[in-house]
Amino acid sequence: MRKSALLTLIGLLAVFFIWALLGWQPTPEKSTGHQALGLAEAPSGGDFVLDSYRGPLSLADLRGKVVALYFGYTWCPDICPTSLGFLSAALDELTPDELAQVQGLFISVDPARDDVERLKEYGEYFHARILGITGSREHIDRVVRQYGAAYRIVKQDSAADYLVDHSADTYLLDQQGRLAKTLPHGTPPDEVLAALKSLLKQG
Repeated sequence: MRKSALLTLIGLLAVFFIWALLGWQPTPEKSTGHQALGLAEAPSGGDFVLDSYRGPLSLADLRGKVVALYFGYTWCPDICPTSLGFLSAALDELTPDELAQVQGLFISVDPARDDVERLKEYGEYFHARILGITGSREHIDRVVRQYGAAYRIVKQDSAADYLVDHSADTYLLDQQGRLAKTLPHGTPPDEVLAALKSLLKQG
């Protein structure tokens, strides 16, 4: 009797083991973290006008400069600080003459919380050559489409109320305002620097 019960138990354990090995898949936990989105479509670039603490800024006004363009928002917990930190490190390696020919633009996709004064402080925290700009939702969405970017608002049960997942590429525009290069998130400062210097030489 005892031998029969033992054989039955071994059989049940074998069946369970085979099911666990072949059939069971753990249910992935729902991600609540901040995510970088990929490009929505191939970017075409182009001129635009948005608001800065200095007043309306037209991209056309920056002809003659290499522009490093980035979409994000000031409440971003990790992705924006990383990208802007890498850009800042690259800008610090330029000579004064080179730096005068480069302009960083940080476009906030969160106009409800990012006014132009907050954007001034945020951009200048990273580097004096990074200017924060924003506008109406309609104007922001138009520029987002021009550059093939993407963003989405994600509600959170926290003091921040919501996060904004967004694409995290840095767009480099040549001195004629044409989109010349797109740098993926995490491009190290030395590669950002090399790309900026290459565009400065072309100009």
